[in-house]
Amino acid sequence: MWLAILVVCVFLVLVLLKYVFSTPEPNPFAVDTREPVKPIVFDKKEKKKVLKQGFVESRVPENLDAVIVGSGIGGLGLAVLLAKAGKKVLVLEQHSRAGGCCHTFTEKGFEFDVGIHYIGDLLEHKPFRCMLDQMTNGQLQWVPLDNPFDQVVLGPPEDRRVYPIYSGRNRFPDELKRCFPGEEKAIDEYMRLIKKAGKGLWLLAFLKIYPLPLAKFLVYTGLANRLSFFFKMASRSLTDVVNELTENKDLRAVFAYLFGTYGNIPKDTSFSMHSLLVRHYWNGAWYPKGGASEIAYHMIPIVEKAGGAVLVRAPVNRILFNEANEACGVSVMKGQEEVHIHAPMVISNAGIFNTYQKLLPQELQAMPAIQEQLSMMKNGEGGLSIFLGLNGTKEELGLNAQNYWVFAENNYDELVEAYANGEREESARKVPLLFLASPSAKDPTWEERSPGKSTLSLVSFAKYEWFEEWKDEKVTNRGPDYKDLKQTFINTALDVVMDVLPKITRDKIEFVDAGTPITNTYYIGAPKGEIYGADHGIGRFSAKLNAIIRPQTPLKNLYLTGQDIFVCGFAGALAGALTCGSVILKRNLHLDAIDLAKKIKLIKVKDE
Repeated sequence: MWLAILVVCVFLVLVLLKYVFSTPEPNPFAVDTREPVKPIVFDKKEKKKVLKQGFVESRVPENLDAVIVGSGIGGLGLAVLLAKAGKKVLVLEQHSRAGGCCHTFTEKGFEFDVGIHYIGDLLEHKPFRCMLDQMTNGQLQWVPLDNPFDQVVLGPPEDRRVYPIYSGRNRFPDELKRCFPGEEKAIDEYMRLIKKAGKGLWLLAFLKIYPLPLAKFLVYTGLANRLSFFFKMASRSLTDVVNELTENKDLRAVFAYLFGTYGNIPKDTSFSMHSLLVRHYWNGAWYPKGGASEIAYHMIPIVEKAGGAVLVRAPVNRILFNEANEACGVSVMKGQEEVHIHAPMVISNAGIFNTYQKLLPQELQAMPAIQEQLSMMKNGEGGLSIFLGLNGTKEELGLNAQNYWVFAENNYDELVEAYANGEREESARKVPLLFLASPSAKDPTWEERSPGKSTLSLVSFAKYEWFEEWKDEKVTNRGPDYKDLKQTFINTALDVVMDVLPKITRDKIEFVDAGTPITNTYYIGAPKGEIYGADHGIGRFSAKLNAIIRPQTPLKNLYLTGQDIFVCGFAGALAGALTCGSVILKRNLHLDAIDLAKKIKLIKVKDE
């Protein structure tokens, strides 16, 4: 029976391939567009001309092909893809600078990144690197982190255990085996499962690109789970899988430590989601040379060259629809007045909740198809960020190009649940996990830009509800109680920092501040202060959800892009952009990027 179904499925694929891709738009990856690398621009005024172009109606290009709401990498990346296909695109950003979580800000002379800490899978011959090179015309440069690139720190100061995480498909497991002698079988099986689950990711993109009837056929016949180990393992929790592999609690914790990159505790995390993160860093970890603002800085000119624009301080308050309920533009608030911008296509990178619950008129929000999609998704966990400006060089402060994942103990599920369910003042004194990284130590241009200074970024999670009472207060003056709560979190984090990095003392700290979930709501439009978009729990990775949550919305000419369409983070949001671009341009951009990477690698081999 299954063989017969498979034959029918293959037939449907062939028929639909011919139908869907019979008249594709131009291929953004048709040719290698890399140019010789130009010197990095450090002049903030020059960068401001690109990154901070304020919205005025006269700057809106005529005869637009599309409007994109939000300049995060999911929106800006898609704008570049469409521009390379000859489309004139307008990107609108509510913040004062472009880039979303890729933007930087400066306080007291210190420049801070808000969301880019390290990116994986950037070896030159890899499709992901090829894609980024093409989307910045080869101008965005990447610097490798140290190896080990992560340090997993478990336990209180009196019982501290530190486990280095190395890149390299062989070195990663080999180093784990040195740390955990006698656990070789468990480590090998973990590697096997990670590899096999990650390889099945192709079907996730397939379900979102190809017509919904075919996607539903694969889901409801059970073929999706049979064709892809990714979906077969998607319903299994990270806790269940690693607990079956070993009784060693520290090894279980090391297997699972990357749960902090998407916000779900291991027992609520899909093993398949986790496999993507582990595989992402097997070949190493990198940081953008010159800081995160370099990403948007090198993308925006490509959009402009095609006749488009990226404008900031442009809060979209609603999507416009014609009488047939087809999206036909957006409304931007300019002071107290609305400015209407019309285009045949509207694409939202604002996230599924903002798009459906804030930008649609009430009668369209109530559509059963819209409500079905909303019922399948949840808000992610609120993010907490702490920024430190330090007096001293990286050598003087003991900083290096690696990250520290510090956990109060190895029982992640219990620790984080107790933290989330506790009283906020008490929980603020017992933060169970903290990510520590020094952007200044990772960037070789930093010393030239800010001699004798350093920065440290700390990231954790905090409940939106703990801060919600101050959400309507002025962002720069939310009152003494809010400041006191923030300070409690800061003091707790500083105790951890000074224990893990003993050369950092309080007298070295020139600047410190924290961004809470309501800070995220204000600056990046996150409804509940989340930094990774919609929740990435087990339910997010069912085949059914991934067939239904797709770039095409139930409303004609309205599309979704970014991390809510694929998965979270920089790479996930870009994958969302490629997926949305594939639907719009009627071609598989994932495969187009792979093909170009193969061609470039072949040419390089021949030249050598």
